[in-house]
Amino acid sequence: MTTPTLRYGDWSALRADAQTIRLEVFVQEQHVPAELEMDDKDAVCLHVVAYDAQGTPLATGRLLPDSHIGRMAVRQPYRGSGIGGLLLQGLMAQAKARGDQLVVLSAQTHAAPFYARHGFAKQGDEFFEAGIAHVEMAYRF
Repeated sequence: MTTPTLRYGDWSALRADAQTIRLEVFVQEQHVPAELEMDDKDAVCLHVVAYDAQGTPLATGRLLPDSHIGRMAVRQPYRGSGIGGLLLQGLMAQAKARGDQLVVLSAQTHAAPFYARHGFAKQGDEFFEAGIAHVEMAYRF
């Protein structure tokens, strides 16, 4: 696969593709209630969607105004291909460029090693959100 193209934008620009990916990954696969998955924070976030050469949306994530990275989702056929790392590095670069000193995220516990490989460190104990085990992680620039 060629390197995906990352597009950044607000919710109005990327909603259709980002929402499709998030509903597929979080609601359909992981059984997160749709009303928990979609929230009012989307309107104030910087969003990113990765596209393949044909324009197919592959993955998404968001950066909140308070330096949280969230809603990282890669569609099942594309997991393990490096797209998640590309998205994460892109969001981290956006945070750094706007002057954030630190980025934080709530990682699903099974994904914590992925974030650790990108320099994130665990903070605190495991907790449950939408019935899924998570751990808070942070990266300081």
